Amino acid sequence: MNDVSVKRHSMAHVLASAVLKLYPDTKLGIGPSIDDGFYYDFEFSFKFNEDNFGKIKDEMSNIIKSDVSFEKGEWTTEEAKTFMKDQPYKIDLINELESLNEKPTFYKSGEFTDLCAGPHISNSNELASVAFEIDRTAGAYWRGREDNKMMTRIYVLCFETQAELDEFKAKKEEAKLRDHKKLGKELDLFVFSDLVGPGLPLYTFRGSILRREIIKFSNELQGEIGYKEVHTPNMNKGELFKVSGHYDKYKEDMFRVVSNYGTEEYFLKPMNCPQHTQIFAASSRSYKELPIRIADFANLYRDEKPGELSGLTRLRCFCQDDGHCFCMESQIEAEFLSVLSAIRGALSTYGMNYTVRLSLWDPATPEKYLGDPKTWEMAQEKLEKILKENNIEYFVGVGEAAIYGPKMDVMTTDSIGRKWQISTIQLDFIMPQRFGLTYTDNEGLKKTPVMIHRAITGSPERFMGILIEHYAGNFPTWLAPEQIRIVGISAEKHSDYVNSVAAKMRKAGIRVEVDLDNETLGNKIRKATSMKLPYVVVVGDKEMESNVLNIRVRGEKDTVNVNVDEFITKITEKISGRVVDLVL
Repeated sequence: MNDVSVKRHSMAHVLASAVLKLYPDTKLGIGPSIDDGFYYDFEFSFKFNEDNFGKIKDEMSNIIKSDVSFEKGEWTTEEAKTFMKDQPYKIDLINELESLNEKPTFYKSGEFTDLCAGPHISNSNELASVAFEIDRTAGAYWRGREDNKMMTRIYVLCFETQAELDEFKAKKEEAKLRDHKKLGKELDLFVFSDLVGPGLPLYTFRGSILRREIIKFSNELQGEIGYKEVHTPNMNKGELFKVSGHYDKYKEDMFRVVSNYGTEEYFLKPMNCPQHTQIFAASSRSYKELPIRIADFANLYRDEKPGELSGLTRLRCFCQDDGHCFCMESQIEAEFLSVLSAIRGALSTYGMNYTVRLSLWDPATPEKYLGDPKTWEMAQEKLEKILKENNIEYFVGVGEAAIYGPKMDVMTTDSIGRKWQISTIQLDFIMPQRFGLTYTDNEGLKKTPVMIHRAITGSPERFMGILIEHYAGNFPTWLAPEQIRIVGISAEKHSDYVNSVAAKMRKAGIRVEVDLDNETLGNKIRKATSMKLPYVVVVGDKEMESNVLNIRVRGEKDTVNVNVDEFITKITEKISGRVVDLVL
């Protein structure tokens, strides 16, 4: 735990202490630190609301000023249960420790004592400069299980300085303005329907274009490095997932399919890799054919909990720019580097910075993974060696590996500094073994191929949500669902010319709409501007006579006059080159 995490966790004890002093009947849950502060779960004996925030914050400030020491101690199980006899959630935690043969530890700070492993600060005066603000409440089931009681989770923002807190709050307000759920509705990109179901988005005409452009770009990038697209079914027999290992590790997150004509167990697939093994297995393979690179945009389905669904970034139905490469060990490095090159090309075009995380297994929890420790150690050594020998900077994430192997995750940073994990390259020695995949080597011997799982930007739907917020809806021309809108001042006088210009643009591959409604020019321009269009073209008598368009460039105050053919040439160059700027 780093210094700021220790302070945040200590502040969680201060919060719990303040709550108990003000509301002595409250039952305590847990209070961990998180990225922007901490939270604590409570069960109140009354209807708690934000009106209580002020009193709690004042009491927290008083505790911080009171020079309270944080002292660690150890109980026997019986002592812990006696001390916490009025705290049922703490008793639950003590029982768990007892089942693991672990002794309960506690921290005492003034009049408050909490079951806790720590670590904590030494004295409350270390929190004197900490800036904090009670942010919000949310419902949270105890232990995250829906059959348990719903508790009140109090979230607190907490940073080492007021400047850091203010900066975070400013970014948070900016994030609200960029919220893809809000902009998705305003820009007419997607909708959700209660009749269709939660986590199942419906893409409008405009949203379908945006989604298609994301997929098209990923397809181009993976085509350049030798991947060929296949088409696979959305469901398959449960037996496939039993062989792959997903059945035991992942079954609770899969949708089961019931047939009217048989009793075999089927599932909507949550991933493509098991099906791709069967494409490889369908023919006898020689080392001369390797690597075999398979890409797939089939829909995937995951039974996410309703409370965890979030717009496009957490769905029940989505696809991925998914790819699997079957290769020899000698080809691993070249394959990794070619995929990384494609990922870099994508993120550069989208205007996103990135870092690389080496995601390893956690040997303390081997039950979460497939395969034996020796295979894992060998795979992790190979992957880390590739990163080091190619001078790729990375940080390590223990416990972040896939169930079948270590991976190199690309963590992107959007325009307001938020991090997203979207791209991944994964090294898998285990699944080919489980499916008995083989190829014939140059000596005529049967060998097991290595399987590389990769995604360039991951799920196009999730990435679409990220991009909406990254650009705040101001998409570059190549990505914009509507690239140009031509506004005719008079439908009666200018419609023929407007439609002829629009037809010429469409022929050049430009997405253009016309507005010849019987409204004022100001209203038409305001409507176009509200849709965040890259270009709005105004046509009146002067433009029609001169064949020169009056163009409003998004974000610019002044209009630009450009010849029709010249304008079409410039826009098609920006689209084909996936250029970000709009300057003419």
